[in-house]
Amino acid sequence: MPERFTLRVNGRAQEVAAEPNTPLLYVLRNDLGLTGTKFGCGLAQCGACTVLLGGQPIRSCVTPVRTVAGQDVTTIEGLGSPERPDPVQAAFIAEQAAQCGYCTTGLVVTARAFLDQNRRPTEDQVREALAGNLCRCGAHLRVIRAVMRAAAAMAGGR
Repeated sequence: MPERFTLRVNGRAQEVAAEPNTPLLYVLRNDLGLTGTKFGCGLAQCGACTVLLGGQPIRSCVTPVRTVAGQDVTTIEGLGSPERPDPVQAAFIAEQAAQCGYCTTGLVVTARAFLDQNRRPTEDQVREALAGNLCRCGAHLRVIRAVMRAAAAMAGGR
């Protein structure tokens, strides 16, 4: 039986009715219309569904909506806009770090959380931080360049 949950998504309180074990991904996409977060594998293995929960990356495809009620959830839509992109989004655009783009939102969100913790990473640290996000297109080198560019911008270097 559906229950009512108040979620705090991208800075706004949102009330939804859902079964308690409904994956957060489905609530974001189907109930709130936030379709930037993608369904990939449904097993928390690919990273396409990554969102931030209290600033930490989580896999929304396996996170029951009941466990995030009242907490801050940030999706790709909450990071920036076309007019004012987040530094990571801007770097991904500048480096053309997407081919098909399916994995991009998960990579951007994961990279943002990583850079919030480490403003001056090495390339090896970036690779390790993004190791759980899969990209089939082979844009890995451009993704690494984008994250390094974003790190420089966030540290005041660009």
